[in-house]
Amino acid sequence: MATDSGSQRRLYELMVLMKAADDRLSKGIATGELLCVYWPSRGQEAIAAALGLCLRPDDQLLTTYRGLHDLIGKGVPLLEIFGEMLGRQVGASRGKGGTMHIARPESGVMLSTGIVGAGPPVAVGLALAAKRRGLDRVTAVSFGDGATNTGSFHEAANMAALWDLPVVLVCQNNQYAEMTPTEHTMKVERVADRALAYGMPGVRVDGNDPLAVVASLRQALERARSGGGPTLLECLTFRFRGHYFGDPMAYIPKEQLAAAQAADPLPRFRSHLTGTGVCTEGELDDIEAAASARVEDALAAALAAAPPSIDELDSDVYGDPTHCPA
Repeated sequence: MATDSGSQRRLYELMVLMKAADDRLSKGIATGELLCVYWPSRGQEAIAAALGLCLRPDDQLLTTYRGLHDLIGKGVPLLEIFGEMLGRQVGASRGKGGTMHIARPESGVMLSTGIVGAGPPVAVGLALAAKRRGLDRVTAVSFGDGATNTGSFHEAANMAALWDLPVVLVCQNNQYAEMTPTEHTMKVERVADRALAYGMPGVRVDGNDPLAVVASLRQALERARSGGGPTLLECLTFRFRGHYFGDPMAYIPKEQLAAAQAADPLPRFRSHLTGTGVCTEGELDDIEAAASARVEDALAAALAAAPPSIDELDSDVYGDPTHCPA
């Protein structure tokens, strides 16, 4: 199914907002204006934008500490993201979780984890719950290439396939597991090929092309929603700013980084939109200006907000055993 012009415009709006947020955080940390830890997602926007477009509001998403773009795509308000990163009461977890632990169930974001490979088993549990309750809800879980070398990933993939669970395993393969290139951690070239061992489809797509990601993701979601079981979707991309903000990136060959930046998904998709007549240059300029303004407004509001009060020490300590999230 082709992606209509309105959806393509929405993809660009999401990608631009993700980039603007990443750029602003990086600038603020570099200048000392902001004090927080951050694992940049710059360069991986096309994947998260596709997730944001394709997932239904009731579908669930799990992501990692490198999940700013995923959170934005799934509709977590910028104020709650920035507030959490800066330790403010307005944060998604009221400033007590930090960058690694942003969750907002009302937006469908069930978990952000700092443990590599920890997301897939939780996604399996959520998908199993949906299946047992007779829901047509799908759970998507986002992780990096390094996570596919963990036992938790393989156990989750096996169970998801065995039980035909409505889950999509989305590998954002940015070609480095922290500071180690994938060829030093895997004998196989393609993460997607690992799906064969579990009897599920394994699909590799250009993770810098949002339309390619959308097409494959729609198929995986439909398969999951109709009872066909899971899909492993490998989206090949690159991160532009290293493992953490401030990472000197000495381990990445300069020519490799330059080639990756030349394939930046933002200007590439912008050229597509203007070249196909979906948007004019002026319309795209307006989208970019609006994104920058939204980021500035949210950051200013987060900086002006209060930190968690002492009363917060006793809240969110124990779950309510009588309440199950919808």
